[in-house]
Amino acid sequence: MPSPVLLFIDADACPVKHEVYRVAERFVRRGTALKVIVVSNSPIAVPRDDFIERVVVSTGLDEADNYIVDRARPGSVVVTADVPLAARAVKAGAEAIAPNGKAFTEDAIGMTLATRNLMSDLRGAGAITDGPKPFAAADRSRFLSALDAALMRLTRAGFGQL
Repeated sequence: MPSPVLLFIDADACPVKHEVYRVAERFVRRGTALKVIVVSNSPIAVPRDDFIERVVVSTGLDEADNYIVDRARPGSVVVTADVPLAARAVKAGAEAIAPNGKAFTEDAIGMTLATRNLMSDLRGAGAITDGPKPFAAADRSRFLSALDAALMRLTRAGFGQL
């Protein structure tokens, strides 16, 4: 049996879980071998579909991140807003997409991580910085497009073929 596309959701604060389920269902109906793995520190409701698995990890620091990275590989997608997790996933060969549709790529992840660390250091030093922009409908639309494109690339590359 071929290896399925693994679609990990860093789920505790993910605003696009339902969108992932919807896109994944469309690919599964088309015949793609795909598994959605919803990883969280506390139980959350997920649809009762064979292609969706819920994983609850302990509440320790980075437990969900470690679970995801230990299983991420080429042919998988990680949905996360966590830049360090995205960097680790990309290093493991996975695709990583933020809930706002931004793709974390090997070419750009270093700069994205450096910017995140700089802003964290500035906040730690007492600088007043703007927080993240509120999640908008346009973000959801960009995410849907980015996820669909990533899954199409992977299936064209032979991942998830039955």
